[in-house]
Amino acid sequence: MAIELYSNREIEKIKRAAKVVAEVLHIVAENVKPGVSTWDLEMIAREETKKRGAKPAFLGYKPPFSDVSYPAALCISVNDEVVHGLPKKEKVIKEGDVVSIDFGAILDGYAGDSAITVIAGKGSPEAEKLLKATKEALYNAIEKAIPGKKVGDITRAIQETAERYGFKTIQRYGGHGVGRRVHEEPFIPNNLKDVGKKNPRLRQGMVIAIEPMLSLGTEETVEDGDGWTVKTKDGSLAAHFEHTVAITKKGPIILTEL
Repeated sequence: MAIELYSNREIEKIKRAAKVVAEVLHIVAENVKPGVSTWDLEMIAREETKKRGAKPAFLGYKPPFSDVSYPAALCISVNDEVVHGLPKKEKVIKEGDVVSIDFGAILDGYAGDSAITVIAGKGSPEAEKLLKATKEALYNAIEKAIPGKKVGDITRAIQETAERYGFKTIQRYGGHGVGRRVHEEPFIPNNLKDVGKKNPRLRQGMVIAIEPMLSLGTEETVEDGDGWTVKTKDGSLAAHFEHTVAITKKGPIILTEL
């Protein structure tokens, strides 16, 4: 599939969807507290999305790696869960939990995508450091999202930031294009081992989701028994931050920032 290039007018439409994503994600994150279930957060996301006249992008989405559609609006990954965590009524958030929330929305035929990681109540110093590093990796990577650079330059910025903190970048998972669909080309790896020969150059008009995923321990993952949730292989904490970014001649523009 070819990499889409979007006009300024189309980027404005993506920005409207991205604004919904940012607002809903902010509200959900504010409700991450000990005693709240991840399904409670799912219900908040669905209601807030509906209020804004948009649709959840993940609900009913069938990704390439699965034979079934995703059954929720949010991906909520807790502690050693990296991505694609299913919201569940029985999954109740506890004090100190590291909670990653990934959300996408579609408005008027265009999509936005973003993720944030928060700590429920008071977290450990190592958890605080992990969140700081992952967020820093995101913004360092966004600085590389300019015409003429390559996808691998974004990956390198993520991995170098992680390594400065002594953390690992997760293999096999990363960012992607965003626009008319929530997942488009190109794949944007978080780990340099995944860059390979397919390393396209960044061009004006591309819109991409950059989403560092860092762990305290390993770069390797395992799949949980629910068919969706991806966890660190060694059970170490993971964090995940993401923004939808437009690549313009004036530099990167973050579309999912409030």
